[in-house]
Amino acid sequence: MRKPLVVALCALAFAGVGATPAVAAEPSPTGADTTTGAGPTTLTDAVSGMVGTVTDTLSGLTAPRAGAVDFAGTVSLSNCSGSVVRMPGSADDDPALVLTNGHCVESGFPAPGEVLADRPSSRSFGLLNSSGSRVATLRADRLVYATMTDTDAAIYRLGTTYERIKSSYGIDALTLSDTRPTAGTAISVVSGYWKRIYDCSIDGFAYRMKEGDWTWKDSVRYTAACDTIGGTSGSPVVDSATGTVVAVNNTGNNDGERCTVNNPCEIGEDGEVTVRRGINYAQQTYLFPACFGVDNKLDLDASGCAVPKP
Repeated sequence: MRKPLVVALCALAFAGVGATPAVAAEPSPTGADTTTGAGPTTLTDAVSGMVGTVTDTLSGLTAPRAGAVDFAGTVSLSNCSGSVVRMPGSADDDPALVLTNGHCVESGFPAPGEVLADRPSSRSFGLLNSSGSRVATLRADRLVYATMTDTDAAIYRLGTTYERIKSSYGIDALTLSDTRPTAGTAISVVSGYWKRIYDCSIDGFAYRMKEGDWTWKDSVRYTAACDTIGGTSGSPVVDSATGTVVAVNNTGNNDGERCTVNNPCEIGEDGEVTVRRGINYAQQTYLFPACFGVDNKLDLDASGCAVPKP
């Protein structure tokens, strides 16, 4: 799962990839929210991926990038990434929503089979503009939904509306697509935590994906160019052509292990297990729009709502 690794970045930079990193407190990246929780959670990350971020992390720089997809509407959490999202039918005066991973919620990983719904929350999020600068702190009033069963997603409700965010900061929410994406689609994974955008394509889909005690359905597999790292958990996966969100980034196989934490495996319809070291994944989000009605209220009994229920 793509939470940040706690390492001594300076030691890693000078010692090189082959050195064993010493455990130490990790400085928060520029723009990361540090007002909630005790800081980044320690889960393993590919060392080679971390080396690529050392220079930007230590200098506080955001790497320049061309292209239509930018950081506007993404958010940084204390331990993950996320985005302000709206459903296709959301109104401007609806309470705004934030999408991230189920494994990023402040209460810890939901257990297999557990679904959290309509819980109080005061989680804060750093709102980014198009260039990746933090322009505001947004605060939740409810954890609307979270699970790590079948998918790995969480949706928070903010104490403000889309139109207030737009009028105050000039930033629009990202729209969740209600259509299942297809293989070959060009995508961008946009991390508010690291202020980094990964461009690649959807390589295909895993019928089932198992990581530790959790199993997910119909997961998106990226081509190798999206070499996401710790801290990218919860990043929106944006269709580069339409600008809509089609998935939420959540994990990758770091070490080539089989079905262990931070080393998910794919399981085919025939039961065959496939391990793809260095390949990363996301969970589809097209099922969620059917579960939200007027005023962005969650209705798990709505027609077409097929996400796991409590």
